[in-house]
Amino acid sequence: MIKVSIVDDNAAIRSALEKIILSAEGLELTGSYDDGQEALILIPLVKPDVVLMDIQLGNAESGIDCIRKLKADYPEILFMIYTVFDDDEKIFEALCAGASGYLLKKSSAAELIRAIREICEGGAPMSGPIALKVIKVFQVNDDGGLGWNPLHAKKGKPISVLSKRENEILQLLATGLLYKEIAARLFISAETVRKHVYHIYEKLQVGNRVEAINKYFRRT
Repeated sequence: MIKVSIVDDNAAIRSALEKIILSAEGLELTGSYDDGQEALILIPLVKPDVVLMDIQLGNAESGIDCIRKLKADYPEILFMIYTVFDDDEKIFEALCAGASGYLLKKSSAAELIRAIREICEGGAPMSGPIALKVIKVFQVNDDGGLGWNPLHAKKGKPISVLSKRENEILQLLATGLLYKEIAARLFISAETVRKHVYHIYEKLQVGNRVEAINKYFRRT
């Protein structure tokens, strides 16, 4: 059962999200909050697997602020932005804060449920327009400019603080594989992969796949 919490100051949207979670097989609603300050206090108590987080919360604490603060103390919690904002600054600020997914509010209920399951499998679900913007930033240029492309993942170098297995898993993460796909490649369980990834993030002091890949390619 995947435990899901919601943080959104729009009552109608929050209610709609609650109904989607409650009706979805394998999902459990563990909290629904209308402001960031409440979320900062209560989310650590219920410890959800996934938090659907709006960016604009109508008070001093934005959704990105909440993610940054909570991710520092609870790195195991996965945060997925659910917002109307699709500008570059908000996208990358959210990813750098520790968000692992970014969906626009025009996404369907089926897309939302699929994204929640994907993020728990090690994926980084994003709405199409958001994914295109991220790809443009990480894509290697023909002239050798900075960027990231799965085909060039072998150019990363092992990181000394990580074990041989952790470096191996980080390289596979850099190719865009999900936990279950990495598990199949290495003949281990997806849960074992998840534990290794947790330790990788902890050792590298990062909060998500994007930051870990940047470390792998020595960009930070």
